[in-house]
Amino acid sequence: MDGGIQSGPLEVAIIGSGFGGLGMAHYLKQAGIEAFAVFEKAADLGGVWRENTYPGAACDVPSHLYSFSFEPHYPWKYRYAKQAEILEYERHCAGKFDLMRHIRFGHAVTAARFDQGRGLWVLSLDDGSSVEAVTVVSAVGQLHRPSIPDIPGLESFEGRCFHSAHWDHDYDLRDKTVAVIGTGASAVQFVPEIAPKLRQLHLFQRSPGWVAPKFDKAFSPFEQGLLRRFPWLYDLDRQRIYWITEALAYAYDGHKWAERLVTWLSRAQLRIQVRDPALRRKLTPDYPIGCKRILLTTEWLRALVRPNVEVVTDAVSGITARGVRSADGRERAVDAIIFGTGFAATEFLTPMRVTGVDGRDLHQTWRDGAEAYLGMAVSGFPNFFMLYGPNTNVGSGSIIYMLECQQQYLVKLLQARRQHGWATIDVRAEAQRAFADEMRARSEETTFSGNCQSWYKTRDGRNTNNWVGLMREYRRRTMRPCLSDYVDACAPVVRDLNA
Repeated sequence: MDGGIQSGPLEVAIIGSGFGGLGMAHYLKQAGIEAFAVFEKAADLGGVWRENTYPGAACDVPSHLYSFSFEPHYPWKYRYAKQAEILEYERHCAGKFDLMRHIRFGHAVTAARFDQGRGLWVLSLDDGSSVEAVTVVSAVGQLHRPSIPDIPGLESFEGRCFHSAHWDHDYDLRDKTVAVIGTGASAVQFVPEIAPKLRQLHLFQRSPGWVAPKFDKAFSPFEQGLLRRFPWLYDLDRQRIYWITEALAYAYDGHKWAERLVTWLSRAQLRIQVRDPALRRKLTPDYPIGCKRILLTTEWLRALVRPNVEVVTDAVSGITARGVRSADGRERAVDAIIFGTGFAATEFLTPMRVTGVDGRDLHQTWRDGAEAYLGMAVSGFPNFFMLYGPNTNVGSGSIIYMLECQQQYLVKLLQARRQHGWATIDVRAEAQRAFADEMRARSEETTFSGNCQSWYKTRDGRNTNNWVGLMREYRRRTMRPCLSDYVDACAPVVRDLNA
């Protein structure tokens, strides 16, 4: 049944049409499940690649791995795809695999409530309407809510002010004096693009990041011709990239010799590109490599040594009508302020309200930090699953690889539920707790536990975002659902489905 003409409860409701939602839709169709719909708040698909259009926006995972395994032979223009090219790839996949007719654009889900009496989820939409579904899959991701720090006086600033995720393309930056607050992965991409145009750039850095070279290039006509003629070259390159990223993850995972090697390589790049010892000290992190997201770039450090760029390490103490004041009392007059402060990544599913069994509120359940079994299921919220949930981000690797593990797992879980005649399927609390405890314990042995402020962690330092281990381990653990970790929430007697 067409998801756009569905009458009665949907079999599956998917929230979000980025890589998570599109891949989930594809695997549902592959399994013969057609009674689903994808709810998208915007007028176009694409998720984070639709939202982020700042100058220089691109992926830091090579294109041949940052793509679906069911559509791997795409004619990418660049080794590291740019934002517009990735968005076009998503549109291409939606068209090729007949997903567009299932997407309901302009429908933001504001709340999801489980109706215990009927074993259905009721989704509230921003237009006041509601939709019912047997199963809900949230594919809203981790990087969709821009984080802007609460700085005194921000509302008084009289110039232009915007976050990198909401780039003001109508504002001409040429010959302007600009303050950039934040030095995360987005700033690393847009600062080298805008710095040559500016009169002066004041870069306010809370803490420096470890860098690694990004050897980007456009595929030549000869290379593109080879790939078209010999598609297996795509697969070979995909495997090459996969094992390189797994090697870097190995360094993060408590293997000190590998961590020291990667650190040495990063220090070497810093020494080569920044000759000024004083500036180099400012740009040298005091935490383990991998504690924060490593910054893949060959242009960032070059931009920071420009004569019109100042790196400010004093904290921002306030913003005035004319500029930015630092902790040393100095005020720097600027025409514009750009926030490169990333996203509220640990606030999963916000601002959507999710209510489970007995009126249980998901955000209240997560008040001490988000957790979910395999990053996908939370006890007390039957038939509700997440893609790119807690502890499924990767410090090194492709999130699309991780998403496909989850999408295929969830389809198998839904098929098992139908096969065994369960109305609902809910993860056991003890299974969820065991997984969360495992992630917490294993995190303590990795670079993620280092003394740094990172979007991987909550305020109290708990890693709620990153998978701890290699991607191949996650693939193995999600290959087949362990059904004894689940129960039928509506059944009076718990049965062991693996018996």
